[in-house]
Amino acid sequence: MRSSLAPGVWFLRTFSRDSWFRGFILVLTFFIYTCYHMSRKPISVVKSRLHQNCSELIKPINDSHSLNDTTWCNWAPFDKNNYKELLGAVDNAFLVAYAIGMFISGIFGERLPLRYYLSAGMLLSGLFTSLFGLGYFWNIHVLWYFVLIQICNGLVQTTGWPSVVTCVGNWFGKGKRGLIMGIWNSHTSVGNILGSLIAGVWVNEHWGLSFVVPGIITAAMGILTFLFLIEYPEDVDCAAPQHHTSNGLEENPDSPEDLGNGPCTNKESSLESAARCSKEPRAQPAAISFLGALRIPGVVEFSLCLLFAKLVSYTFLYWLPLYIFNVAHFSAKQAGDLSTLFDVGGIMGGIMAGLISDHTNGRATTCCVMLILAAPMMFLYNNIGQNGITNSIVMLIICGALVNGPYALITTAVSADLGTHESLKGNAKALSTVTAIIDGTGSIGAALGPLLAGLISPTGWNNVFYMLISADVLACLLLCRLVYKEILAWKSSLSRDRGSSLALTHPR
Repeated sequence: MRSSLAPGVWFLRTFSRDSWFRGFILVLTFFIYTCYHMSRKPISVVKSRLHQNCSELIKPINDSHSLNDTTWCNWAPFDKNNYKELLGAVDNAFLVAYAIGMFISGIFGERLPLRYYLSAGMLLSGLFTSLFGLGYFWNIHVLWYFVLIQICNGLVQTTGWPSVVTCVGNWFGKGKRGLIMGIWNSHTSVGNILGSLIAGVWVNEHWGLSFVVPGIITAAMGILTFLFLIEYPEDVDCAAPQHHTSNGLEENPDSPEDLGNGPCTNKESSLESAARCSKEPRAQPAAISFLGALRIPGVVEFSLCLLFAKLVSYTFLYWLPLYIFNVAHFSAKQAGDLSTLFDVGGIMGGIMAGLISDHTNGRATTCCVMLILAAPMMFLYNNIGQNGITNSIVMLIICGALVNGPYALITTAVSADLGTHESLKGNAKALSTVTAIIDGTGSIGAALGPLLAGLISPTGWNNVFYMLISADVLACLLLCRLVYKEILAWKSSLSRDRGSSLALTHPR
């Protein structure tokens, strides 16, 4: 007869195994969404190659263009004076499709197996990204081809965000969600950095490879996702985190009952999520409706705030390399490399926002303060940011932190907060839908920003920055009501603490 393990030994062995799987899922989902963002970035680097000043270049001997042709080095149809509007249309084709698709993607994400859904999305995203680059090798010069590819890619890219958030939610329980999610959410900036660096390798020679290589990497990651993604802890006999009891109240992670349920519920220092992932044969809560998700307090305010915050972030994402190329007169590769510093700042900003909001328990206030600081910093960057490489580096990092910090916090920790809101009474199936609504609304801003930049930039880059500063201020104003509520909550908490101190000091 096999001897039973001592409780302490059993605990350590189970904890080690569960922790290993949780860490694996965290890393895998990190790389999954890194690839999604990596495949979006090349267009911003290649823009400066599609239309450039041909007078500064030496025409090849075998070139068939006439001697008086000043656009010989440009790629039709982007060789005309309206190239900024055409490039804006290409950006907007992706972003509008992404915004529309995001509102329905969360619904599918709740109802389809995540492994199949994510794998198919990544394979198709890799295909369409590569097809854009193949337009170079196939010598395609018609606008509709590039617009159509961008529309298709925008739709399939919506499979990513709701799915990775839901998958992480199936595995992780209570903890310092702001800090951990801030670190995990750096996949957005890491993907942007990798996309810029990979695209920069080929942008001056065969720019089609700037898309084909990220597309192949994304498709390969889709195959790995199909082979290795584990949707539920129970699939590998790991303990599932329980976020709510059957009556809708949160369980106490310090209670003896929780400690007895296994290591996954013992003061977990991991991502807070909203998804109840138990697959035991019992009645599952129905998926929440679109209107039902909108009624969750805070969803509308944070969604509209993200609209304007993402407008600013995505304008930098798609137009920053071209701005540096035109204003600072760097080469296309140097402009792409320098633009990655904005994403380096974004990583710092996301972590900083999560850490501060965890400490203060004020998500809206943290976002509001960072947005307030971002407005004057963008003004300064436009006016003095190009006065030397040191100024440019420092201000790009600061702008990236202040612009992307609120964006990162809203799309991760805030979405998890709202997906586990007490009004849901334990029905955490809202996570994917809430995430899709918030990110979908934000994606409307992501579509508007690059479009407006393309329309405004011919009148001068100063006007583009005035537009960005205005959007930043509007994002801040939309959070005023929630900031006021958080301030009232802090005052109430301080009053209770003061009353408790007085009671202890002067007992009856």
